[in-house]
Amino acid sequence: MTNVFLVDDHEIVRRGLVDLVRAQTDLEVVGEAATVRQAIGRIEATLPDVAVLDVRLPDGSGIDLCRDIRSRMPAVACLMLTAYDDDAAVRAAVLAGASGYILKDIGGSRLVDAIRSVANGRTLMDDAVVKRATEKIRERADNSDPRLGSLGLRERQILRLIADGLTNRQIGEHLGIAEKTVKNYVSSLLSKLGLERRTQAAVFQLEHRGGQPS
Repeated sequence: MTNVFLVDDHEIVRRGLVDLVRAQTDLEVVGEAATVRQAIGRIEATLPDVAVLDVRLPDGSGIDLCRDIRSRMPAVACLMLTAYDDDAAVRAAVLAGASGYILKDIGGSRLVDAIRSVANGRTLMDDAVVKRATEKIRERADNSDPRLGSLGLRERQILRLIADGLTNRQIGEHLGIAEKTVKNYVSSLLSKLGLERRTQAAVFQLEHRGGQPS
């Protein structure tokens, strides 16, 4: 039996997902949530095999939630489910450790097959979306960006580690500095890059890796 946790802020959508999953003899819904705040604690309590996450949630990003889940509970596979065909979100999902990224217009049978696939350790991404995202990364890989020059050495180190999916605590352990210090550096580099979230910083690092000083 594969245990599944569902996160979506739209109750009607969530109810439909619950009914769909429960209709399968090999899948079981062990919990559900409508927000990031609700989800992380409930997922830690239930430890599902697969967490199906909406990308856009009222109190944050499902991609940030994915990163937290993968950091705290690496055995939980995350499947991103969204109504938005968003190349940047696909790249961010890959960086966050998601096992799959699929659109909500997928048929019910394909969705449950996707849950089974990621539960078995496979990676599942929409081919057309991933192809465009990959092409965009390649196009930008060798481009320089003047914002990179505003970053200090420590900020560049931390930016790379954010792109590697490390949490502030892990970055601190890696660099031998306090977690609070890392948080300050993250706030500083986001401000210098004109970004709001660490997922954006991770995508920025991936896209500009070729133009960043070592």
